[in-house]
Amino acid sequence: MGVLSTVKNWFRKGGASLGMIKSLTLVTDDRRIAMDPSEYTRINVAKKYYSNDFKPIEFINSYGDKRTRKYEAVNVTKLAARRLASIIFNEGCKVEIGDDKKANELLESVFLDNEFYLTFEEYLEKWIALGSGAIRPYVQDDKIKLAWITADQFYPLHVNTNDVKEAAIASKTTVVEDDKNVYYTLLEFHEWQGDNYVITNELYRSDSADSVGVQAPLSSIDEYADTQETAMLTGLVKPLFAFFKTPGANNKMLESPLGLGLIDNAKSTVDAINRTHDEFIWDVRSGKRRMVVPKSWLKRPNANSRRIDNDTHPPMFDPDETVYQAMYGDDDAIGFHDMSVAIRVDQYSSTMEFFLHEFENEIGLSQGTFTQSASGIQTATEVVSNNSMTYQTRSSYLTMVEKTITQLVDAILELAQCGELFSDGKARWTGDVQKVNINIDFNDGVFIDQDAQLKNDLQALSANALPLKQFWMRNYSLDEATADEWMQQLNSEKAGNDPDPSGEVGLFGGADDGTRTDVGESGQDS
Repeated sequence: MGVLSTVKNWFRKGGASLGMIKSLTLVTDDRRIAMDPSEYTRINVAKKYYSNDFKPIEFINSYGDKRTRKYEAVNVTKLAARRLASIIFNEGCKVEIGDDKKANELLESVFLDNEFYLTFEEYLEKWIALGSGAIRPYVQDDKIKLAWITADQFYPLHVNTNDVKEAAIASKTTVVEDDKNVYYTLLEFHEWQGDNYVITNELYRSDSADSVGVQAPLSSIDEYADTQETAMLTGLVKPLFAFFKTPGANNKMLESPLGLGLIDNAKSTVDAINRTHDEFIWDVRSGKRRMVVPKSWLKRPNANSRRIDNDTHPPMFDPDETVYQAMYGDDDAIGFHDMSVAIRVDQYSSTMEFFLHEFENEIGLSQGTFTQSASGIQTATEVVSNNSMTYQTRSSYLTMVEKTITQLVDAILELAQCGELFSDGKARWTGDVQKVNINIDFNDGVFIDQDAQLKNDLQALSANALPLKQFWMRNYSLDEATADEWMQQLNSEKAGNDPDPSGEVGLFGGADDGTRTDVGESGQDS
């Protein structure tokens, strides 16, 4: 950074202290954002648990010295969020627009270009862990891209609403200036002004990671040099972002539109799980085998001396041996003692299982989802067959995911109609966003016990209670067109295998003219 830029930053800081230039400590300090800062404190705590980011444990050793060690936590927040995301959404899911071929082709192109089906499951895991998230489509190099946003970046402008239509999105960038880190925060406001949709970009600079800082020109860093301060779009009816929140009410702040993360109502239980796991790991380490022997048993000569006398002798044990520990005192009195401590495996296992069962109940998963059985950790299918709680929880999440994907499709189509955002000035799609028919297939076959479904469907097919076409579609993942092709092929094969009617008559001795060769002249059977 040059001298001129340094002087400008000094003036900005001075102007901010006098109130001449806008400055923010927290994003929520902006008057347009009505959210309580405590909501983002809660989200940051959830983020630490999801990241397994805990302080080291301090303890006093046997000599009275203060020591530190790593906190051996087990990341059940990550484990639970991953499990939920995988049974809710997977790459086998399919989103289509059924009544508009051009819109559907556009959607497929955007999803393919952004690896939507893979990325959505990944970010759904983060959203479940933190409680909220969003997706924002934007135009870059004449292509529609998707920006993925986590709960700590998304700031609704209004509270006490389930339908978030206005929001601020925070994006942080760290750069090195004069050999020190400088933190830039871009605030992107999405607001409705009458029938106009207005996007406002504001950049803030700070020397501290804990402060948003003072407002700076967008050209301060190359990443935002070409970004407009304000963009006004007309003709839109839907916001240009899709918002996700976890199902259920926010009991931490009743009027907040943000959802709750996995940790928010299960913190004490997760702490107990982590504490139990940490103490068990420490118990294993402390309980390693120890043998006390006289100090003379471990006495060895000076490394630079080859002389062996009565007081020194070659090593008696393997150089990597840690079991034997020397004890000062009379060799005859000390003798040989086993000082090993038994590891309390059963006690820790039952304690861990108890708290894991509590955690499963608190986040809405079936008993046994995380606990070990004789056959190991249960699969999703086993969980459903044992208890319906996971299925019910999944259904609640699917409702919110479907709403988010629908909002995203609407936002993509709205953006595609804004020709001014593309270099040729032409819209990529035109039509009524509110009339498109969005079909979302969550590929429930991944979650359903397919063997049991096949058995039941075969029984229904045998009883003529299920059409063959539907049987194929349900059990072989066929679309309707492929099922129709199979039906035509089957009918053709049946027609080709049907016996010739004349052949059937001839088989029994008949002829084409209806006469019988097996009847005698008298009319009696021969």
